[in-house]
Amino acid sequence: MKRYTIVVEPGAEDDLNAISEYIVAHDSVDRAIDITSRIARSFDALETLPNRGSYPQELLAYGNRDYREIYFKPYRIVYRVLEEKGLVVIVLIADGRRDMQALLTRRLLGA
Repeated sequence: MKRYTIVVEPGAEDDLNAISEYIVAHDSVDRAIDITSRIARSFDALETLPNRGSYPQELLAYGNRDYREIYFKPYRIVYRVLEEKGLVVIVLIADGRRDMQALLTRRLLGA
């Protein structure tokens, strides 16, 4: 079975740091460490099954099938599979309760 390398883009790293900071401010350091570690561990399944995620509905509206997503509720982890390079690139980690249409359009489509 082919194994893919997981790469986390700087914007997604910033997202994870922002999630951690929010949890620290509203809960505790221990909770922030637990949640962010569990989010990062959710990437592991993508090493062997990168196409298991669904296409974000907000991007399908534009006919875009370049990205997929998995969930660590309430967070959505959006990624791109670069088959020829054997990479899974994590591009966005966001609370799914946000205006995802605007966020995805701005961050991934540059609109």
